[in-house]
Amino acid sequence: MRLNALLEMPELGLSTVAGHDELDRPLRWVVTTDLLDPGRYLSGGELVLTGLIWRNSPADSETFVAALAAAGVSGLGACEAASGDLPADLVAACERHRVPLFHVPQALGFAEVTEHIVRRLSGARASDVKAVLDRHRQLVSGAGLDPVMDMIGRDLGMRGWVLTASGRTVAGADPPADPAMLARAFLTAKRLPCVRGGHTIFPVDEQTTSRVADWFVAFEGSMDDWPEERLALAAELAAVAALERMRLDDRLSPEGRIAQELVRLVVTEGRPSDILPRLQVTGLADASGYVAVAAAAGGGLRPGELRVIVKEILYGLRPVIGVVEDETIALVSAGGEEDLTGRVRDAVRALAPGLGGSRLTVGVSGQARVEGLRGAVEEARYARRMAEGRAEPDAVVGHDELATHVLLLASVPDDVRHMFRVRLLDPLRSYDQVHRADLVRTLEAFLQCSGSWTKCAELLHVHVNTLRYRIQRIQDLTGRDLSRLEDRVDFFLALRLG
Repeated sequence: MRLNALLEMPELGLSTVAGHDELDRPLRWVVTTDLLDPGRYLSGGELVLTGLIWRNSPADSETFVAALAAAGVSGLGACEAASGDLPADLVAACERHRVPLFHVPQALGFAEVTEHIVRRLSGARASDVKAVLDRHRQLVSGAGLDPVMDMIGRDLGMRGWVLTASGRTVAGADPPADPAMLARAFLTAKRLPCVRGGHTIFPVDEQTTSRVADWFVAFEGSMDDWPEERLALAAELAAVAALERMRLDDRLSPEGRIAQELVRLVVTEGRPSDILPRLQVTGLADASGYVAVAAAAGGGLRPGELRVIVKEILYGLRPVIGVVEDETIALVSAGGEEDLTGRVRDAVRALAPGLGGSRLTVGVSGQARVEGLRGAVEEARYARRMAEGRAEPDAVVGHDELATHVLLLASVPDDVRHMFRVRLLDPLRSYDQVHRADLVRTLEAFLQCSGSWTKCAELLHVHVNTLRYRIQRIQDLTGRDLSRLEDRVDFFLALRLG
């Protein structure tokens, strides 16, 4: 269903206010929101309905519409509850960000609008599926894409495969000779479709923000030699693969919603009586232990796409996945993979060429029993934050890299860690900026040498008297005594937090 179909529904009475040239966009779902920044709850293709309760000033329109555009929504329907009018700043923001804007009649409730559109969407999707099934009867058996690929290879001589961005074969008789090469070509191609290594590569979903969350279709041979009919068939196959990919998306399924609830309960210290039934439904209740994986991305990946990436990285382990704030959390059985950190690290490296301006960081916990689930999740989230502080563009940190004191700090709230670090180290950093005294580096070296004046002076290439002067200055600025064990421990932890 396309946006312009909404104008053909007289029961809605919608009128276009902005984006008249953008009405050919596909419409996937309807969402109602009153949040100023609803981006994290959107995954693209929605018609967003709002009563403008979030608008306190004209500047709010820019914030709201920019969030919608970044999330890839199809359009916006709005109506001011009191007057029924649309403010000019909202119209201007929609035109600026190329977000189609519809005026919703004041007398029509958003629930009624949603009901009419969802009914039409359901009918349109049923017709699409029927048309696909009519053309490719092999899909009726429920065997997925393999029968279609077999038919095309057998009847038309077009040998090909459907693959994920990591190079995993989704459909096709035999895996290609070099799936990793095909995946790299798909991730790095400036334009698709393209020809690489004697294969023609088509994207499955051209609207995906990042290719790392998409599938692709690869055929043997070059499309430069194909007739138009064969090109059209390849594009149609990509569309069929997109339907299969959508069918396997479990975000809106009962299992997907239960997984989301389970992760949120674990993070918020839910009661065991609430957690155990959901573990049972997800199939993890009988696991001897659990491992948590936390992932986050910056620079353009949507939360829904990050979830797809995590699911692909952990494919075959039946991960239970939920999104908490800006992080995607997964729980897997501890016995499912001997070296889970190594597997995750290899997968992230393979996907890195397709991340573009995004940055993917991942943390992996150690094993935990059911009563230690929250601790495992916190350990994975702390490991991910540790990965975020590293220089490489895409980092993975496993539990083996976390010292015992780091595990203890993982349960301390962010604001407390920040206050502790600032109180001890900021006076030294400020002094260093003004006097170039190198007090922070001196403190690190002094602790590294376990308080040995001679070893520390040698390490810093300074006279012992210079070292004594610096240590005294550190003590004067902080009010601490470095001859006391407890003060040394505090400084050590503050430096690790920094």
